[in-house]
Amino acid sequence: MPTDLASLTSGEVAAAGDVLLVVPVGSTEQHGPHLPLSTDTDVAVALARRLADRRPDVLVAPAIPYGSSGEHDGFAGTLSIGAAATELVLVELGRSALPGTVRRMLLVSAHGGNAGPVTAAVRLLRSEGRDVRAWAPRWRGDAHAGRTETSVQLALDPARVRPAAVAGNTADVRTLLPAMQAGGVRAVSPNGVLGDPGGSTAAEGAALLDAAVEDLAGFVTRWLAADTAPVSAPADGFRRPAGAGTPAGRPTAAVGPPRAAGGGPTNAGGAPTGEGGALGGEERQ
Repeated sequence: MPTDLASLTSGEVAAAGDVLLVVPVGSTEQHGPHLPLSTDTDVAVALARRLADRRPDVLVAPAIPYGSSGEHDGFAGTLSIGAAATELVLVELGRSALPGTVRRMLLVSAHGGNAGPVTAAVRLLRSEGRDVRAWAPRWRGDAHAGRTETSVQLALDPARVRPAAVAGNTADVRTLLPAMQAGGVRAVSPNGVLGDPGGSTAAEGAALLDAAVEDLAGFVTRWLAADTAPVSAPADGFRRPAGAGTPAGRPTAAVGPPRAAGGGPTNAGGAPTGEGGALGGEERQ
């Protein structure tokens, strides 16, 4: 059976049985002068599909190509819907999918700026009794459009990497956060790069992807094997990168009264914000 949800009919999905729906969550934002705006979405889709290659019980949903990218405002092509809208989209998607279409849903997020709204959406959905988790790759290396992301994109599709790769601001991103929160990435890096893409190779990118897929597959195996965690527990496995949070000027807001499975409001409050799992890796924007 094909693993892409969108290619199936409703009857085929119903007949698929107990499957895990994996939703790639990306962004449309600047990645310097050399990487496409779809970089984060490309990565999320690639990881989801590689997981499906390993597991016959995985269906990959169409990607969500917009997210909370306010820190990249001011660069042409960036299309951000903000943290509150990102959270609302994920919550309503989960309410639609769970449990009517599938029993479990996994959000694979490849944009660090989505960490807050993704985590808040997962917590709210789990408090409503829906079995959903989130996972994000823990890349090692520079922060944005540098060697790490350039190598990964070279491994995915070298034709999409332009020859205009130049270094941006190579300072530790944690020291740049105050200026970025006040004025966005442009305030600290005129070309939008946080790091140095010099030395990027497809081989390095392939190794990074392989390690990330191993981590993702292990996470899913542990989750499905346990299958006993109370649904009100905090979101397992969403490792918000160190220092990542809500972009300046785009606070994560509650999404309003949550609906019960039948569509009516419940007595629960709005979604909590800004809570992640164990931190790991470098800041990803």
